[in-house]
Amino acid sequence: MDDLMIIELYFARNEQAIKETDMKYGNLCFSVANNILSNEEGSKECVNDTYLGVWNRIPPTRPNNFMAFICKIVRNLSLKKLDFNFATKRSQNITVSFSELEEILPDNRIHPDYEYEEIGRLISNFLRREKKEVRNVFIRKYYFFDSVKDIAELYSFTESKVKNMLYHTRNKLREYLKKEGIEI
Repeated sequence: MDDLMIIELYFARNEQAIKETDMKYGNLCFSVANNILSNEEGSKECVNDTYLGVWNRIPPTRPNNFMAFICKIVRNLSLKKLDFNFATKRSQNITVSFSELEEILPDNRIHPDYEYEEIGRLISNFLRREKKEVRNVFIRKYYFFDSVKDIAELYSFTESKVKNMLYHTRNKLREYLKKEGIEI
């Protein structure tokens, strides 16, 4: 079933919408949650909470990109669960991902006037200008928290190539943000 039909089921308040969502995006949701939590039981719980979140948001929201809409919900729920359950025991992939990005993003404790939405818009604009494979590798690492090894396997790259792509993309992003007036 395509996304528009699933969304219409949500608008009709038909519980089949959740089943269809699970069939189409259940594995993706679990993968996103498990990359963050590294815990099968907690990941399954986040996936179920995601379906409830989608049910509560549609209607009134009518997402343009249903997959991105669901991924955002499961990612946010998983990060909240991680903060709640494991505040001092973060997953290695997430710790590394955050520390790599800290080098290029402004510290909101020093610059509280920077809006997350503005920085997000600038990062999106930057990524749209990059080659598709560079953009996908960056998103897999810093949005889905995939490991370098998993990304390399997914795209048939060497781990070294993935690390180099990420390094060069972070440097280009840092320069782009500086050019756009974002102090780092």
